[in-house]
Amino acid sequence: MSERRSPTIRRRRLGAELRRQREAAGITIEAVADQLECSASKISRIETGHTSATPRDVRDMLRIYGVVGAESDELVQIAREARQKGWWHPYSTVLVGAFVGLEAAASSVRAYEQQVIPGLLETEDYASTMIKAARPDFTPEQVRQRVRVRLGRQSLLTQDDPVDLWVVLDEAVLSRPVGGDTVMRDQLKRLAEVAQLPNVTLQVLPFEVGAHAGMDGTFTILSFPEPGDPDVVYAENATGGLFLEKSDELQKYSFIFDHIRAAARRPEESVEYIARLAEEPLWKWRRKDSP
Repeated sequence: MSERRSPTIRRRRLGAELRRQREAAGITIEAVADQLECSASKISRIETGHTSATPRDVRDMLRIYGVVGAESDELVQIAREARQKGWWHPYSTVLVGAFVGLEAAASSVRAYEQQVIPGLLETEDYASTMIKAARPDFTPEQVRQRVRVRLGRQSLLTQDDPVDLWVVLDEAVLSRPVGGDTVMRDQLKRLAEVAQLPNVTLQVLPFEVGAHAGMDGTFTILSFPEPGDPDVVYAENATGGLFLEKSDELQKYSFIFDHIRAAARRPEESVEYIARLAEEPLWKWRRKDSP
C-alpha cells in the first residue's frame, strides 16, 4: 500500500480530461458514441470515472477530438494504468472498492462519525464484531476478508508519505460497547495511541452540544495532492454509499465539518477524555436496570 496513486484516481482523472477534450472540441456525447458504435451511457460512465476505458477507446476518442501526438500518448498510458487492479481487488465482493481506491490516493481525509469507529482506527476485534452485527448476511469468510482489508488500509497512517486524518467522533460512538467491555476498552486505548501520530487529529463531539451541524449523518471528505483532482465526499449507507463531487456539495460538507470540529472538544482534551473512558467507560456509569 505504499503506492499513493491508485487505479481509481487515475480512472477519475482520465475521465475528467476526456470530458474536457470533448467539450473543447464542441462534440456531444451522443456524437462520440455514434462514431465509436457504442452507447452514450458508456461514454458518460468513462467521463465520470465509473467505467474503465481501454487504451483503444481512449485513442479513438482523442482522434475524434483532434488530440494526437504526445498528449494522446500520455492519456493512453494513463488508461493502461487505470485498468490495473488495486491491492483491494480480490476483496471487491465485500467492500466498496471505489472508496478504498480513492482513500489510497488521498492526501487528507476528514471524517465525521456518529455510530462506529472509522475503519482506519479500528482494532481487529472491534472491526470483526461491528461487521458481524452490521452485516448478518455475511459468511465468516466474508467477515474475515473485510477485516483483513480494513486492517490493511490502516498502513495509510504510518507509511512514508502518510495520509492526514482528521476525525470527529460523536460521543455516542464511545458510549456503545461494541464487542463487550474488553474489546471496547482496547479500542479506546487504540484511539488514544493513534491520536499521538503527527498526521492524526481526533476530536470528540460531546452530548451536551445538543443539536449540531452534522445531525444529517456520517460523511467523509477525501482530498488529493494533485490540483486537478477535486475533493470527493462519501456518505455511507447500508447499500454501499454515495459519492458527491459537485462544487456546491463539496462546499456544503466542508462548511458542516468546520462547524462540527469547532463545536467539538479540542484535540488534546478529546484524547485525554478517551484515555479516561478506557479506564472508566461510559457504559459502566449507567445503572444496570436502566432501559
